[in-house]
Amino acid sequence: MNIFKKTIFSVLLSLLVMGNVYADKIRIGTEGAYPPWNSKNEAGKLIGFEVELAYTLCRYIGQQCVIVEQDWDGMIPALIMRKFDAIMAGMSITAERQKAISFSQGYADEVASLAVMKGSSLEGLDTSAGINLTKPNAAAKKDLKTLTAALAGKTVCVQTATIHQNFLDSGDVGKVNVRTYKTQDEVNLDLASGRCDAALAAAVAFSDYAEKSGKPVVLTGPTFSGGAFGNGVGVGIRKDDTELLKKFNAAINKARKNGDISRIATKWFGFDASM
Repeated sequence: MNIFKKTIFSVLLSLLVMGNVYADKIRIGTEGAYPPWNSKNEAGKLIGFEVELAYTLCRYIGQQCVIVEQDWDGMIPALIMRKFDAIMAGMSITAERQKAISFSQGYADEVASLAVMKGSSLEGLDTSAGINLTKPNAAAKKDLKTLTAALAGKTVCVQTATIHQNFLDSGDVGKVNVRTYKTQDEVNLDLASGRCDAALAAAVAFSDYAEKSGKPVVLTGPTFSGGAFGNGVGVGIRKDDTELLKKFNAAINKARKNGDISRIATKWFGFDASM
């Protein structure tokens, strides 16, 4: 009996120690499969724009970070269930997501784009360079009609539970055959193998894949922002964690003022995508 009690006491003590170890650290969830926003290197270490930015923001806050890997489609539920304290995973700020969680101010812009393989009939669509869907003007509405005609009967591949899937499902470009995947890597692979006529994601995700893989993936049509695509990418935080939200907003302001966000974005994207 004494041995049993000692064992239970040891287990409880270990749990208490573990809790204290992480008590002063901010746990940040990221996907690790959406380069260059977040990914893993050959050694399996989490890297990318948001991983580096997370450590920078925590330094301004004055606390250490623990980066937690989480599948994209379970990201918000995991935050709410307290698996981690914040999300930094290329998550755009949308009205729908704000019903469940809060967001910091935006730290980067994630314009979206269609991508095809070079030589595709969809390459070089006659559209504007970019459209904002918050209040689409006449040119944007014309571009949507052009896309509706071009994508009719086509299969467009996209990562599941993303703003990109929401846009395709919205009907703004007509009835599209939408094929969903768990990760962006899977989208890229099937686009390159010809299983998709086109794919939709952050423009930089396709550019990054084309550069690293050598595959002739090219962007086509306009870039998209606003509307279903949200208002930039921010830190996702539980609604009741108001103090942590204030800390992240203050840290983002400091990082922006000191040029850190611009520097880190340029390092990972090849251009300044900071907001």
